[in-house]
Amino acid sequence: MDSVRIIDQIKHIRNAYRPVTHLHLTATPLDVLRQRYNKRYKKKSGVPSYDKVKENPTEKNIESLSKGTDVVIDTNRCKENDVFVRAACRMFLYGKNENGYVDVIVGGQYGSEGKGQIAAFLAKEYDLLVRVGGPNAGHTIFEVPKSYIHHHLPSGTRRCVARLLLASGMVINVDKLLEEISDCNVDCDRLSIDPQAVIINDEDIKAEEKELKKIASTCQGVGWATARKITQRANYSEETQRRNKNLRLAQDVPELKPYIHPAIDMLMQTLAKNGRILIEGTQGTGLSLHHGCYPYVTSRDTTVSGCLSEVGIPPSLVRRIIMVCRTYPIRVGGSSGPMLQEISWAEISRRSGISYYKLRKREKGSTTHRRRRVGEFNWELARKSAFINGATDIALTFADYLSPDNQLARRFDQLTKETRDLIEEIEHVTKATVSLIGTGFDPRSIIDRRKW
Repeated sequence: MDSVRIIDQIKHIRNAYRPVTHLHLTATPLDVLRQRYNKRYKKKSGVPSYDKVKENPTEKNIESLSKGTDVVIDTNRCKENDVFVRAACRMFLYGKNENGYVDVIVGGQYGSEGKGQIAAFLAKEYDLLVRVGGPNAGHTIFEVPKSYIHHHLPSGTRRCVARLLLASGMVINVDKLLEEISDCNVDCDRLSIDPQAVIINDEDIKAEEKELKKIASTCQGVGWATARKITQRANYSEETQRRNKNLRLAQDVPELKPYIHPAIDMLMQTLAKNGRILIEGTQGTGLSLHHGCYPYVTSRDTTVSGCLSEVGIPPSLVRRIIMVCRTYPIRVGGSSGPMLQEISWAEISRRSGISYYKLRKREKGSTTHRRRRVGEFNWELARKSAFINGATDIALTFADYLSPDNQLARRFDQLTKETRDLIEEIEHVTKATVSLIGTGFDPRSIIDRRKW
C-alpha cells in the first residue's frame, strides 16, 4: 500500500506488481479540500495557504489522476470509516472468505443433550469459539477430579487456546461470568464480549421466581432481562443508565470494560484470516420460543437461525450444523411441559445396567439441580428439529443408556447391533449422518465418524 502523486508513479507500480488497485480520493466541491487544509494547519505558523500549495505543478494536476483510476471515492460523501471500508475491501484486507467457515452446535430436544461434551471435543479444531444464550443453561464438561459447568463461556475454553466470544444476543449474570473467567484463567486478550449483551439484575431473577415457576423455568432472570432490552430501549442512554441501573448492557459494567469488543469485528477478523468459527447453542429446539410447545418454552429461539441472529453471522458462511440428541430425551423436573412416552429412571437403569441411584444422582439439572424427567426417543421431534435446523450431522449422546455393552465402546463396530440399528433409523428420519456418538462421560467416550 502506497500513495502516489504523479502518473509515472502509477505506471511504474502497475508494471512492477500484479494486481494493482488504484483508489483516488477527492472531495466535491473542491472547496471542501480548502476548508480541511485550513482547519488542519490553522494553528501552525509559516504554513503556506491552500491556494499557494495548489500552484505547485504536482498538486495542480492531482485531479487528473482520477481518469485512469480503478475507484474514485468522494470523501465529502463518506465518513472516515466508510472510506476505510471501501479501500480495505478493494485490497482484500477483510479476506476473500475462501476457506473460512462457521459450524454450529444446537440441541435437538429439550436441552441437556450433552452439547458441552461435543463442543469441548471439537473445540481444538477452531480459531474462535462463540457462545449464545445465557446462564439458564449449563454445559458440563468432564474433568478430574470434578467436572466443570460452563454457564457463559464456551465449553471448549479449558480444552484449547482458541479466542472466545460472547455475542451481542448474550444475556449475562456479571458475578457468575467473572467467577467463570477466574476459574478458567481467561485474560482480556482472549475473551471478547459484545457491548450490547444485556445484563441480568436481581429484579429479573425475583420476577421470574414469582411468575415462571409454574412452567418449571430455571428462573435465572434471562427472559426478564431480554424483555427489558426490548421494552425499555426508548429509555436507554448513557446518561439515564448512570442514574437508572435497571437496564444495563455489557458496555455499562466497569468490571467488563477490558473485555468489551464488538462481535462483528472479531468475526470479520477471524474470517479474514480464513479462520474457523464454532457457535455453541444452548438448550434445545423443543424449547424454542417460536417452535417449541408454548408456553413450556424458553425466552429465545434456540434453533440455528436464532443462534446465527444472536451472533451476527450470515447463513451463507455455515458449513456444518451438528444437532445433538440424547438416546432418551429429558425435560426439567416439574411442570415443564409435555413429554411423549415418559418413562422412569428405574426403567433406564434396567436397560442400561447403570445403578438407579447413580442415575438419580447424575440426572439433575446443571443449573437448578432439579431431578429430570425422561422419555423414549421422540422420532417426531427429531424429524421436526432436523428440518428446522437444517442438520447436516447428528451427535447422538448417552448410547451407554441403551446397553451396558456400549459403555466401553471406542469404535462404531463395538456398539451393540440394536444401537447400530437405532443409528441407521435416526439417519433415515433426520436425513443427516450420525457422525459423533457419545458412550459415556470421559475424554475417550466419543466415537468420531466424521468425514470433515
